[in-house]
Amino acid sequence: MNFTERLRLYIQLARLHRPIGILLLLWPTLWGVWIAGNGHPAWTIIFIFTLGTVLMRSAGCVINDYADRDIDKHVQRTKDRPLTSGKVSTREALLLAAALAALSFLLILPLNKLTLLLSVPAVFLAASYPFTKRFLVIPQAYLGIAFGFGIPMAFAATLASVPPVAWVLLLSNIFWAIAYDTEYAMVDRDDDIHLGIHSSALFFGKYDVIAVMGCYGITLALLAVAGLMAGLGQAYFVGLIVAEGIALHHYKLIKDRNREKCFAAFLHNNWLGAAVFAGLVVNYWAK
Repeated sequence: MNFTERLRLYIQLARLHRPIGILLLLWPTLWGVWIAGNGHPAWTIIFIFTLGTVLMRSAGCVINDYADRDIDKHVQRTKDRPLTSGKVSTREALLLAAALAALSFLLILPLNKLTLLLSVPAVFLAASYPFTKRFLVIPQAYLGIAFGFGIPMAFAATLASVPPVAWVLLLSNIFWAIAYDTEYAMVDRDDDIHLGIHSSALFFGKYDVIAVMGCYGITLALLAVAGLMAGLGQAYFVGLIVAEGIALHHYKLIKDRNREKCFAAFLHNNWLGAAVFAGLVVNYWAK
């Protein structure tokens, strides 16, 4: 196998050809970056947290495939992934994950001590999440913490402290992650039952659609609280209204539990995160 073919496999393993995971992690991080920077974050902070998001999400995907390598072979959607199919060895996967995490850590070395300290639980959360499906009934909540930990880190990097608004934003991200990842879990419900894996879709059962919409509601309510705490103006709340409309559109997609439409709703969450961020940007720009 030549270098180009090997590189293509590594890209697939890190899921760089499917950027939705990067975007779902990046939007809440950018919410934190923008609010912490009062609408004018340093370009170095934007660069570090954007690239760090890409690297850590990629490392998390590799660890996820390593953790699920014996499970994925029994799932039609995942049985041909590089690690599961044997095209990439477990040693290669672990080395790739370590390299990606190391590069991410190098990025934050110029930042303050608090940010460096927070990077320790951030790495632990990213590395341990794939294993939580074995024992947590709602592993999506853990995912929300892992995907949102860039928020307190952004405040730490900008302010050398983590104010209460950062934790409200993180809490909102937990409920958002439960919402969109339950939509994703609704696609794999039959496989998860067969393999004995926990997921929020199984936990909520026949109330899964109600639970998703409830989590969207809590997410938007917490984002509104965060906006009030940060003294944000009308444009931000218009962004939340747009996000609410997107969430209501998702109800139309998932109400019949059609697998393809549930997956489409999951992918569409990129626009919900973007709407909130757009409201933030316009809010500060209009000041």
